[in-house]
Amino acid sequence: MSEAEDAVLPPLERLRLLLDAQQVKLGVHIRKMNSPGSPVYRHGENIWPAAGILVASFAGTALIHFYVGAAILAVGCWWWLAKVQPRIRDGVFERASHWALQSEEHFDALWAKGVLTLHAELPDGRKFAAARRDDWRAFARLVYRETKGNAA
Repeated sequence: MSEAEDAVLPPLERLRLLLDAQQVKLGVHIRKMNSPGSPVYRHGENIWPAAGILVASFAGTALIHFYVGAAILAVGCWWWLAKVQPRIRDGVFERASHWALQSEEHFDALWAKGVLTLHAELPDGRKFAAARRDDWRAFARLVYRETKGNAA
């Protein structure tokens, strides 16, 4: 890419190129994005598994014995933490990063809320990070300029 093309490259496109080349890593605040009101929140993946565990535990307690209900609850909590929660976390990250990279307006909105962070390690070993108080466009320009020679 020539110098003139670099100068007119939109900031979000520059950031996408850096993310694709794995020169920048995008961080997402999962708890904020996995809350009601978030554009990527899904009620079903959060409510139904937990509700199922509680109903099964109450049913086991009421129909059989307290210890059966407690065992169902313990196994259900393990299942939630070991199996469901990592899947939810990965899904929220994928949906949030996809939504943020759709347009600069989306990215700016999430950046202003402190949901997104950017991390980069330059070829010479220097590490940089940008968060809400920083300018993500300047960060993308800096990393792009510093890594342009190594992109090939």
